[in-house]
Amino acid sequence: MIPAPTDALVTTEWLAEHIDHPGLRIVDASYFVPGGVGPAHAQFLEGHIPGAQFFDIDAVADTANPKEHAFPSADVFAARIGALGIGNGHRVIAYDHMGGACAAARVWFLFRAFGHAQVSVLSGGRNAWIQENRPLATGKAANPTPQPFQASTPLAAVRYRREMESNIHDKAFQVLDARGAGRFAGIGPEPRAHLRSGHIPGSRNLPFQDLFDQATMTFKTPDQIRGLFVAAGIDLTAPLTTTCGSGVTACAIALGAYLIGKTDVQIYDGSWLEWGSDASLPLETGSVSS
Repeated sequence: MIPAPTDALVTTEWLAEHIDHPGLRIVDASYFVPGGVGPAHAQFLEGHIPGAQFFDIDAVADTANPKEHAFPSADVFAARIGALGIGNGHRVIAYDHMGGACAAARVWFLFRAFGHAQVSVLSGGRNAWIQENRPLATGKAANPTPQPFQASTPLAAVRYRREMESNIHDKAFQVLDARGAGRFAGIGPEPRAHLRSGHIPGSRNLPFQDLFDQATMTFKTPDQIRGLFVAAGIDLTAPLTTTCGSGVTACAIALGAYLIGKTDVQIYDGSWLEWGSDASLPLETGSVSS
C-alpha cells in the first residue's frame, strides 16, 4: 500500500517491502557540505538503493541565479522532474546520507511547494539501508522514461531578501536558523570561506542536528522535537521562516515542524549564502538574538 499524502516519513522496512511498486519513484538527494553535488554523485555510483535516480539539487533549480540550488520556477521544476521519470501520479521517496537533512528534506519541501503532496523522506536514509544489509545497486541508474509533470505555482513557500530585511523591523514572522551554534554566534567557521560570520538580526537558533537521534539519524519523537522548538524561543502558533547555510537544512527544520503539526513553515531560500556575502546587510553575533 502506498502511504497517504500526509506521511512525511517512511521506514526502510516499508521501502524494502514496496520497492517494486510501479507507482513508486525513489530519488537519492544526497548533498555534501562542503563538496556539494560532486561527491554525492560519486557516492551514488558507488552504491544506491535499487531503482533510485540521482536528484541533483543544483540542476532542479533556477540555474540563471548565481546562488547554489536557487528555488526554481514551476516550469523548470516540472521539466526537471518529468525528465527523472516522475509523474503526478507517482509516490516519491527521497533519501540522503544524513537521514533526510542533506538534502532529502529539501526535495520533500520542493515537491510540496509545487503542489505534489505524495512525497516522503526515508527515515534513517542511505546509512540505515546499508546498516540493515539491504541491497545496493552500483553505477549509473537506467535512463528513466520521461513523464508529464504539472507543477502548481508555489504559494508563499519561500521568502526573499527584501522580506527578510523588512522583517528585522516589522517582526511579522519568526526566523529560525538551522546552522550550528558556533556559526550562528559568529565564532565558528563557515564552510564557505568568503562569508561573514553571525546571523540575521532577531533570529533564533535550532541546529538541525538536534532534531535527529545521532546514532540512527532518524527524527526524534514529536514531544522531543516540540521541546526543541520551544527551547529555541519559537511560538509554534505564529508565522515561522527557517534559514540555514544555503537553503538545504532549513528544509530539515521545516520537516521537523511538519512532524509536530506545523505545516505552514516557509524557508529563506537565499539563506546565509546570500545574507553573509553581502556586506550591506546587517548581522548580529552571539548565542542569543536580541
